Amino acid sequence: MVAQRDGDREFGRLLQGLASEMNLLGHDFAAAQGLHATDVQALLAVLRAADPPGVTPGRLRAELGLTSGAVTAVLDRLERAGHVHRTRDAADRRQVHVHYHPDAARLAFDWFTPVAHCTDRVRSEFRAEEVATVVRFLTRMTEELEQLRHERRQQQPR
Repeated sequence: MVAQRDGDREFGRLLQGLASEMNLLGHDFAAAQGLHATDVQALLAVLRAADPPGVTPGRLRAELGLTSGAVTAVLDRLERAGHVHRTRDAADRRQVHVHYHPDAARLAFDWFTPVAHCTDRVRSEFRAEEVATVVRFLTRMTEELEQLRHERRQQQPR
């Protein structure tokens, strides 16, 4: 039983190390671009919603747990830095959509391509069924952590 707990602790430490390195890479990108860490989180949300019509500021507010004013400040910084642009919905001019600027996408691509190469190198060391297990684990961890984050936000006083 002690060996299992030690293994569990090591597993937890490894996950924390991976999360920390990914977070630090994001911070380095933010610093290189003159952005805040929250700006990078917003950029990631915009990238995930890259297909038209883009992401709305309201969706960013909900996803990032920010106030409307804070989302506006983030989008203003990102727009000034040339990372995103906002468009109005043709059918409902009140609706705004945020899109990743193509030039900024190339900049992020250049910055994070070495991360993709690291991922490819490590993935190539594993058999397809092992990678499938890791993918399943990471998917479930992401789902569970997202759910936990949403539950905690709902418990916070407004």
